[in-house]
This record gives sequence, C-alpha cells and structure tokens, in this order.
Amino acid sequence: MYSNFEFYAPTKIVFGKGAEENAGKMVKAFGGTRVLIHYGSQSALRSGLIGRVQQSLDAEGLYHVELGGVVPNPHLGKVYEGIELGRKEGIDFILAVGGGSVIDSSKTIALGLANPEDDVWDYYIGKKTTNKSLPIGCILTLAAAGSEMSGGAVITNEKNGLKRDYGADCMRARFSLLNPELTMTLPAYQTGCGVADILMHTMERFFNLCDNMEMTDRISVTLMRNVMKYAKVLMKEPDNYKARAEIMWAGTLSHNDLTGCGCAGGDWATHNMEHEMGGMFDVAHGAGLAAIWGSWARYVYKAAPERFVKFALEVMGVMPGDHDEDTIESGIQAMERFYHQIGMPVNMRELGIKPTEEQIAFMAASCEEKAGGANGQVIPLKKEDMEEIYRMAL
Repeated sequence: MYSNFEFYAPTKIVFGKGAEENAGKMVKAFGGTRVLIHYGSQSALRSGLIGRVQQSLDAEGLYHVELGGVVPNPHLGKVYEGIELGRKEGIDFILAVGGGSVIDSSKTIALGLANPEDDVWDYYIGKKTTNKSLPIGCILTLAAAGSEMSGGAVITNEKNGLKRDYGADCMRARFSLLNPELTMTLPAYQTGCGVADILMHTMERFFNLCDNMEMTDRISVTLMRNVMKYAKVLMKEPDNYKARAEIMWAGTLSHNDLTGCGCAGGDWATHNMEHEMGGMFDVAHGAGLAAIWGSWARYVYKAAPERFVKFALEVMGVMPGDHDEDTIESGIQAMERFYHQIGMPVNMRELGIKPTEEQIAFMAASCEEKAGGANGQVIPLKKEDMEEIYRMAL
C-alpha cells in the first residue's frame, strides 16, 4: 500500500523575464501596506534589483523599509534585528529578495512579528509551535533551497553554533516571483551548490522504505535527470536562459513536496547531518550535502537495495552490474563524478574541513538530540551510526 499523504501548495508563482516587476501589485493583492524588504549582500543594491523593487512598491503607494545583511546559514541575530525593526515600523508584510537564506530569515521574522509573546528560537528547538505568521512574498535570485514554495526554514544560532529547522503551513509564501535572468551572474560555485541542494531535496524523498507511487517516482527521476543535464550546460554557459529556467523551476518543484507524495516524508538524514556541519563550520549547504551523501549512501543502501538500484539505473544511467551491489556502487560513483563536474566536493577533505573525533561526537549527539532519537528512514541512525558516516566522509 502507498503511504497516505497530503499535498498543499498555496503559493502563487509568477515565472519568467521581468517577474520581479510585479512585486508592488502582488504585495497589494495580498493585503500588504507596510513592507519590510529583506535582502542579503550589497550585490542586490549594486545590480539595481532593490531599486526596481522599491519603485514597484512606490507605484502602488506602499510604504517600505529595507534590511540587508543576510548571510548563508542565516543568523538568528539578523532575525532579531528584523523583528525589532518590523515592530518599530508597524510592518505587515515581508518581501524577501534573495535566495533560500534570505527567504528563511524573512519567514522567521514574520513568525516573530506575528507572535510577539514568543522567542522565535523556541520554535526551532522544539519548545513551542505556532500557526500564526505575517504574510511574506519572494523574489528569487538563487535556485537552490526551494524555500520560495516550501513551508519550512532553517536558521543558525551563531552564539552556540546550532543550525535548526522549523516548518508550518502558515510560513508558506503568498507569492514567489521567479525570473531566471536574476540568477545569471551567480559564480559557478554558488550555482553548483544550488544544484546539489535541489537534487538532495528530491533524493531525500526518493530514498525511503515505502511502496512508492509510480507517478511520484517518474516525476522525481525526470526532475533529477533534468537538473543534471542543465547544470552541465551552465558550467559552460552561465548566461543560458533555458538552462537557468529549467533549474529554477526544478528547484521550486523539488521542495514544494510534489516529489514526496506517498513516500512517508522521506529520509532527511543527510540534510540533518549537514546542518550540524553547517552550524559548526559554516560551510555552504549544497557543498556540505555533496560531501556527505556518498558516505551516507554506502552506509545505508543494504536496507533499501531496490531504491538504490533504481536510482543507479534510471537516474544515473549506469549499466547493470553482475550483482545489485555492483550496480549500486556504480550509481553512487556516477553521482560523485557529477558532483565533481559541477565543482562540488565528495568528502570533507575536499570541502575544506577536518573535524576532530570530539567534533564528530558532538555533531552526532546534537543531530540525535534534534531528531528526538534516531535520524532518517532508510536506516534510523543512532549517534554511533552518524559518527561512522562522518568518519567515512573525512
């Protein structure tokens, strides 16, 4: 029997060239009157994007203030700054202009403004939950996290190094404006990190112990193959609009739960283990995922060999080996070769970190605590399992 599931995707998408010009009209349509424009680096200012967004809001008579400075692995401190500013200015709508880090920071600010009696960090460490949030909208500049259509966010508490996630339907963006042209100036490394994250969002759902729906599997396989195809194009032609468009749309679909229908939620052990690496070493999320996935796969594949064979044959296109284990290893190696093709690491050494035994033990224990016990679906990983996977990835 298939696993029962719910699918909820209320975000309105406007896709294509000039999509960001709709910002003012969309904010107004969803009831915004006083807007916080939240963004990351100075490049959003230098490129003129923030200026165009401001003009769009001005054209609709909407009050706005700005807060920049979001960093990768977005910091709780910046969230608190946004909440304080939002309260001072009477903000009723958050407009995120950037990638997943900016969107996640915006979602968390929106939670804080809607729940003034709570510390938003309590949601991320499991002390509290909420179904209230200010509305947010997104203008996407990086195809990666899929946060523009998901109901979750990831925040790093820079004071203690903990990187934690929280999700609720109230956090879903009211609209997302997707213009592939806005991603054309990204460095190749950032593009590669985004691709790795997109792939992992579907792979986390693909590797499971369910009687999977054929329709969901076909969507997942096609999405992954398409991402890899056009990622290779972008490594040579970074301004190729078709390739940027294909990957941007795949990034959105990979994390709006479409590829998770019927999979009982998926595995997510690789993501959770990478969150510990990101919190401790501040590594790029996509690169961290690529660095640890192969070790996770080699550790757990015997619990779901048919899924790993299917992945090897249908996604990676390898020839069947004499034994399933040969086919599976060929599939893992093929994915690692692809990661290298797009400039991604396949171990921690290539990522540029070398955790000590004490750090490995801390990350594994923290991951186990965050999961409330075992981590993952294919094999529920205990602390000792995760320690071994970290060591394999050194």
